[in-house]
Amino acid sequence: MNSVALVTGASRGIGRATALLLGQQGYAVGINYLSNETAAQGVVDEIVKAGGRAIVLQADIAEEAEVVAMFQRITGEFGPITALVNNAGILFQQSTIENLSAARINKVLSTNVTGYFLCCREAVKIMSHRHGGNGGAIVNVSSAASRLGAPGEYVDYAASKGAVDTLTTGLALEVAAYGIRVNCVRPGLIYTDIHASGGEPGRVDRVKANLPMQRGGQPEEVAQAIAWLLSDSASYVTGSFLELAGGK
Repeated sequence: MNSVALVTGASRGIGRATALLLGQQGYAVGINYLSNETAAQGVVDEIVKAGGRAIVLQADIAEEAEVVAMFQRITGEFGPITALVNNAGILFQQSTIENLSAARINKVLSTNVTGYFLCCREAVKIMSHRHGGNGGAIVNVSSAASRLGAPGEYVDYAASKGAVDTLTTGLALEVAAYGIRVNCVRPGLIYTDIHASGGEPGRVDRVKANLPMQRGGQPEEVAQAIAWLLSDSASYVTGSFLELAGGK
């Protein structure tokens, strides 16, 4: 079967590492990005240079019409997708709840929750046996913050990831009989650019001593887990959560 993967937020960090690995494994890969076209094209170029297939897909996953158009583009280019990695996410400056605005909260939820729902919806329409599809796999990228709450820093982000966990559980049950597996990874302190968005680029190094493993994780380590969950090696795994948080 033609393996086609869509990775959201694939221009950097965990999304980039996952896209590169899937490209190496023979998937045709859609590289979704929001604003950094140069970085996204760089991922495509790296995959193509290694003999793989990839395209850039600009879309704000919080916008329904853009999500629909993105799925149409990748299907037109590579055929029906067989794998979705819901990875795109945002957070803002570290803050206690007293300083959170409705605009910030809603922006976090629209991308991190609504965006995941929309991408899952479109993937299910393509993959489900109910719609004549050949099945497939979805991996949602949550966060250890969904368990820990991110007090004093990103309670809004943590809450959005709690919703991703619930989406994973519910959707896995909803589509299991129709050939679709839905699983989730919960990364902890990973060396990515997202910490700079929160105002502390060196956050991993500041708190890594609190982890049982005494180190931060690399995006490639998360990518390996995602690729396994998408693969036939995980063919009897659905509704499961993999913790990638150094033991915490």
